[in-house]
Amino acid sequence: MKIKNICCIGAGYVGGPTMAVIAQKCPEIKVTVVDINENRIKKWNDPDVEKIPIYEPGLSDIVKETRGKNLFFSTDVDQAIEKADMIFISVNTPTKTYGIGKGMAADLKYIELCARQIARVAKDDKIVIEKSTLPVRTAAALKNILDNTGNGVKYQILSNPEFLAEGTAVEDLLNPDRVLIGGDIETENGMEAVNALVDIYATWIPKENILTTNVWSSELSKLTANAFLAQRVSSINAMSQLCEVTGADVDEVARAVGKDSRIGSKFLKSSVGFGGSCFQKDILNLVYISRSFGLNEVADYWEQVIIMNDHQKRRFAANMVQTMFNTVAGKKIAILGWAFKKDTNDTRESAAIYVADYLLNEQAEIEVYDPKVTEEQIYSDLDYLGSRSGDVNRQAVTVVDSALVACEDAHAVAILTEWDEFVNLDWKKIYDKMYKPAFLFDGRRLLNSKTKKEIGFDFYAIGN
Repeated sequence: MKIKNICCIGAGYVGGPTMAVIAQKCPEIKVTVVDINENRIKKWNDPDVEKIPIYEPGLSDIVKETRGKNLFFSTDVDQAIEKADMIFISVNTPTKTYGIGKGMAADLKYIELCARQIARVAKDDKIVIEKSTLPVRTAAALKNILDNTGNGVKYQILSNPEFLAEGTAVEDLLNPDRVLIGGDIETENGMEAVNALVDIYATWIPKENILTTNVWSSELSKLTANAFLAQRVSSINAMSQLCEVTGADVDEVARAVGKDSRIGSKFLKSSVGFGGSCFQKDILNLVYISRSFGLNEVADYWEQVIIMNDHQKRRFAANMVQTMFNTVAGKKIAILGWAFKKDTNDTRESAAIYVADYLLNEQAEIEVYDPKVTEEQIYSDLDYLGSRSGDVNRQAVTVVDSALVACEDAHAVAILTEWDEFVNLDWKKIYDKMYKPAFLFDGRRLLNSKTKKEIGFDFYAIGN
């Protein structure tokens, strides 16, 4: 089966980068990324490629190389579906905010809408690929919708979960640890569909790194991988508290633990807490699935990872208030970093949102600087919490375009994203322009405590 046309429904953090790399590595395939969000597609088509809506190191160069040749961005979803041999579904699957499973289960309304649109438009056989993070057995629901349209079109449903880390998404796509493809491997047609996708990835990825399995194992592997990674972050963050009260250093503990080959060093970096679109959503999904099967102890175990993560964010903010003489009312606090991690403009579930919200509830005045996150996004994140009106958020929070401006006349500075540029700031100049005592709270363990204390800062870092 030779694939000539690919359609990807969803031009977000997964669909955009993934399709750009496929277009670069497979120039003979026409790749069309579609989205009903006209503004998002307009940004993907901006003549200034640096203005594409997603910031990932190296992504703009790939888009510049392929856009208009074999990579296209469009709002004409129907046309792209009709012409495609292979359709990736890469739409948002947020945690439900209503009804059964509220706060835990994945909201699959966009997935179902995609399936029904494909069923309505398709005139010939299609390979449909789950790229979004989905709960186990979603493929069965997709197949049920598609196979019962009565128009004679036959579908093969594959699961191809993404294992991208924001900030390194392009590198993760070019040199992945593994590519996982799940399909109906017990049938000839199913295996043919699986191999069609294998052949695409094998253009640049060694075949030994491409794993094939059944659909259910593929879907569950994605949730499990994120759950394991998030568990490690919450585990080391739990130890950060113990380090603080005993005089230990969490980085030294992590270094010793990480030397154990059975454990390894990755995801043992203590911080103010993990964020992003995947970890919390996937663990809550896992909790919900476990509870729905009556596995309450399993659900309780994984839910504790979320509880620890939420606690770490609250604890950091509460420590700021306590350290600043138990009040931040009317005090200016500079927040450096709003993205959930460096090298991305993604703010979903960022610790900065919740720390800022806590401080605003204590009537602090906040100035925010992040090199890649827009003012519009920062206010949108705060408004989404619903803690106060949008007007109040805009009165209490100021977004600036310089770290030095944010810190001027501040009582305290909080580093909440580990952007490299924050290491090289002129901290002596910042100190001189702050109110004294000048408090510096490092939520990412980014700075050298000794040099900052020598300048004069009252310096606090998680895990010390």
